[in-house]
Order: sequence, then structure tokens, then C-alpha cells
Amino acid sequence: MALETAKDSLILNQIISQKKDTFMVEDDCIVPDIKPDILNVISNSGMVCIYKKEILDGKIRIDGSINTYIMYLAETEENNVRSLNTNLDFTQIIELEKIKGGMGLDTNISLKSLDCKVLNGRKIHIKAILDVDCKVSSNETVEYVKEIANLGDIQFLNQNFQINSLIGSGSTKIYAKDTLTLDDTSNLIEVMKTDLRIINRDTKTSYNKVLIKADLGVKLIYLTEDNRINIKESTIPIVGFIDLPNISEEHICDVKYEIKNIIVKPNNVEEHSVYVEVEIEVYCEAYENKDLQMIQDLYSPTVALNFTKRQVKVMQKRETASGICNIREKQTIPEIGSKKIYDVEVKPILQEQNILNGRIVYNGDLNLNFIFAGDSNITIDTKEITVPFSFSMDFEKVMPQSHIDTVIEIQMQDFVVMPDESIDIKIDLNFTAISGNDSSISIIDEIVEEETKKNCNYSMIIYFTKPGDTLWKIAKKFNSTVEAISRVNGIENPDNLQVGIQLFIPRYHE
Repeated sequence: MALETAKDSLILNQIISQKKDTFMVEDDCIVPDIKPDILNVISNSGMVCIYKKEILDGKIRIDGSINTYIMYLAETEENNVRSLNTNLDFTQIIELEKIKGGMGLDTNISLKSLDCKVLNGRKIHIKAILDVDCKVSSNETVEYVKEIANLGDIQFLNQNFQINSLIGSGSTKIYAKDTLTLDDTSNLIEVMKTDLRIINRDTKTSYNKVLIKADLGVKLIYLTEDNRINIKESTIPIVGFIDLPNISEEHICDVKYEIKNIIVKPNNVEEHSVYVEVEIEVYCEAYENKDLQMIQDLYSPTVALNFTKRQVKVMQKRETASGICNIREKQTIPEIGSKKIYDVEVKPILQEQNILNGRIVYNGDLNLNFIFAGDSNITIDTKEITVPFSFSMDFEKVMPQSHIDTVIEIQMQDFVVMPDESIDIKIDLNFTAISGNDSSISIIDEIVEEETKKNCNYSMIIYFTKPGDTLWKIAKKFNSTVEAISRVNGIENPDNLQVGIQLFIPRYHE
């Protein structure tokens, strides 16, 4: 009689390799003929755009650029402030063992620092340091034996697991674009700085679809033909869909945004306006929490069985929690006084992450770079300060041994110069903590019947328990059952077996 095994399957997302790296991008920037010579650099900033990511055998290739804005003091009679906008293109190869084409790639690339050195009045050397965190994963469909349908005396040793099984993954490109009308009637000379932030992120799932909703926060610092420096702020909606078969509301969605391209330019059709277009790729992986009862061992008292068992990597206890850290400060900066603040570059730096039972405590610093009006309305100065922060976030299922990845995003920032020349600082940081354990479980993927099985002629034997014994091991060794041994010996809790006790082992009867 051939065995009839019932099988089930799981889709597992397994991390194959992970690496953190730092690399440098540098190049010379030539000042266009239409712009005045550079006397010295006042401020610089940049945003990373990723054009293409590719997994090759044993390595990753990343193609992208750094969109930079450089404010400088012009070598003119008035010492006006001007700016340069240039792109630093880069291709970075990262060596990673065990990876192959076709696997999934998750990257987080951030601009660590950006330095500019004036070589002469017409040339600047730009050097950028970027941090990259790469994770390469593989989706594997695993089949395992769930039960044997036509062998009534089979004994199973089961174990319960809670794992995260991959439902599916997908991506979509969204173009956030709008024409921003400037708040004055003077003609625009140039955009001096652009700040882009993805805020108000929201994800909703319905049958077979994931709705992506967010806002693109845009802040422009621009120069008019009468040498006035002005600010324009606006938000552009980001809306899109990702098709994911079999997804529904109870599933966990891991959504990431990646800026691929930026266009900011004066509108040639409408006067006193700027056209903004940002290409954003949104990635989504969907998981479900599954409670599984997996066979860890088996035997039959009457039939000789042989099975194959293997270890598979799984993701367990994946949970997400988020919270808003409200930072409210008053700072007096003598260099700024009552001068106009054009922009503040905010960079959160996490110094410490303490994981407690049901709570995470964060400590860090906010690096604030103020860009403000100089002694006249046509000059700009900068000032850097550091503001410490501490934030405690509830996370019900987290424990000290949990592995936590934390993402910090600037949700809101506002800086107001008060009548007493103090600065009212309001910053909201959105903390997203993702917990999860990468572990392995045993599965049985094949069971076959052997030709013969030795039959035991005893009706009952006496056995004294040894260290490491369990009722399961004893029952399997003597072709009995846990139920029969427990009944004969009056054992109420089969999991609590003492060493050195005498057991009567009954023979199995069909």
C-alpha cells in the first residue's frame, strides 16, 4: 500500500546577505558662463536619487546621482548671493557573497556629508560621502508534509510555530508634479535651494490592491531679479496603487519610498511660477501571520517509515509600531537675532536605542543648520546648533532580546523668531520601529515506507528513565505510544518525566 501524504506550502522571504557600506562620490563643477565668479561657498545640500538597482552574481550595482544645491557669495561689487545646481552621477559596485540575479534587493542610501572646496572663481570641487544599507532576499516556496491520510496508527510529534509568510510583493512609479505659483510679481532668476520630504504616509489594503497615499512637502528658496531672496512652500499629493493578488486588510504591509528623479525649473508658460516633478518608486511586501502545527518527528508501531527532514529560514514575530516625538524648544542664537530665517536643515542622529519589555527608549541629537538673512537682504549666513532629544515609544510585543530596525522621518518642522529674539523650535519626528526575528524551523518534506519492520514479541517491558528521555523517545524506541505508556503508568503530564523512575512499556496492539 502506497502512503498517501497530504502536503501544504509556504512562501518564505529569506535574507541571503546583508551589508552596510560607505562610499565617496566626487567631481569638479564648472560655473556656467551666465553666473558670476565664486568668492566662497555659504551653504550646500543634496538629495540622493537612485536610477537603477541591479543584482548580479556575487555583487550589487547601484546607479544614481546626488542632486546638489550650492549657495555662494558672488565676486561682484554688491557681493550678491547666487547658487549652482548640479548632479553628481555615480555607479557603485558592492560585493556580496551567495547572491544571484533574480533575488530581491532592499537598499537604504543616505547622504552622510557634502563638502565643497573652491578651486578658483570658476570651479568647485564637490565631495560627497554616502551610507548604504543593503539586504538581499530570496523568495522560496517550501512544501512540507502535513499528514498521512491512509495510515491510522501513525504517531506524530508536532510543534507550534508562528511565522510570517510572504503573500507577495510589487512596486509602482508615481509622479508627483505641480506648478507652484510664486508669491510675488518679481521675475525669478534662479531656484537657490530645494528641500523635498515625503510626509503623511498612509497605506490602505483592500482585496488584491494596496492604496498608497502620502504628500510631497516642497520648500523652495529662490532669487528674484531685484536680488530678493524668497521662500515658497507647498505640498503635492502622492497617490497610487500596487496590485497584489490575495492581499486583504489583515495582512502586514512593508512600504518603502525611493526618489528616482527630480525636475525643478521655472515654468516657461506661466510667469512667476516653478514646475516641480518628482519621480517616486514605491515598493511593497505583504506578509501574513500564520500559526502552524509542524510535524517534527513521526513513526508507526506497525509500519517501517523513513522520512527526510531539513531546516528552512523563516521570519517570525514581525510587528510594526510608530509614534511621534514632539520636540519643542526655545533657543537664543545671537548670530541670528531678529533676522529672517530662510531654511533650517534638520538631521536626526540616533545615539542610543534601549529595548525594554513593551517599550523602546530613544536618545539622540538633532543637528540644525540655520540659513538666515545676513546684514542685508541680499546676503545669507549659516549657523549650526545641536538639540538633544529623548523619546519613549510603546511597543506592546517587544522584548529586550527583540531585533529592532528603526526609521526616523521628519514629519513637521517650524522655526519662528520671537519678539525677544529667541527662536521657537517645533519639530515632529515620526519613529517607525519594525521588530522581527530571523530563525529556522524543521520541516518534513518526504515520507516513504521501508520494506520490512522488525516485530517485537514482548507484551510488556520494564524501563528505567535516563537523563534526556522523553515519553516520545521511549514510545518510539519500543514501538509503543505516548498515550499507552501514560495510561498504564498513570502519568497525568507526559511533558514532566523524572529521571530514574520505573515505567511499564506496553506493546502496541492493532
